[in-house]
Amino acid sequence: MKRRWMLRGLKIAVFGVLAVTIAGLVVTALWNWLAPTVFGWHTINFGQALGLLVLSRILVGGFRGGPGTHWRSRMGERWERMSPEEREKFLHGLRGRCGHFGMPEPDAKV
Repeated sequence: MKRRWMLRGLKIAVFGVLAVTIAGLVVTALWNWLAPTVFGWHTINFGQALGLLVLSRILVGGFRGGPGTHWRSRMGERWERMSPEEREKFLHGLRGRCGHFGMPEPDAKV
């Protein structure tokens, strides 16, 4: 039983290292193919590509289990506490700022 768990842990570790290596190689290749030609920037090495991956994860997604999951759960809790009138007022304000994003106007004829 203990050996099975150790084997599973080893497989997960190997898969994780393989995934990080592939992601780093892809970022390195894409950067070195596009950035010098398009922007005139310098090429990067594998370590710098991994640094870019970590930096982008921090800036865009954080480390809370995916981009936007914390915000989504907080918004879901707030939505559940809203009355129907508050929800309609919120949606109306959102439509005014962001457009209709696929939702028809309440008084629009479809």
